[in-house]
Amino acid sequence: MEGFGFKAPELKVFTMPTCSSCPAAKQIAIEVAQKLGLPYREVNMNTQEGLAEGLAHQIMSAPSIVFGDEVIVVGRLISKEKLEEEVRRRLERWRARASSEAKR
Repeated sequence: MEGFGFKAPELKVFTMPTCSSCPAAKQIAIEVAQKLGLPYREVNMNTQEGLAEGLAHQIMSAPSIVFGDEVIVVGRLISKEKLEEEVRRRLERWRARASSEAKR
């Protein structure tokens, strides 16, 4: 999804191999990303790069979900409906900012 020449932020799920809730969180995030036409990425916090990215968002537990630079949930599952609601709200703000930037 793009707007006014700007690429939409991605939906990221921060996971750990030992996290029992992570597969469900990944599936929920994938479904929401597909429904809204957003890029999706899993970030494995068991790697140096993944841990550094998680810490940049002040995330130290999994599963956690981030849209762009905004943390939606840390260390717990969120329902698909709630995640979609939160992402839609942030997506509308992103679109408004992209629109105002394009008008400059």
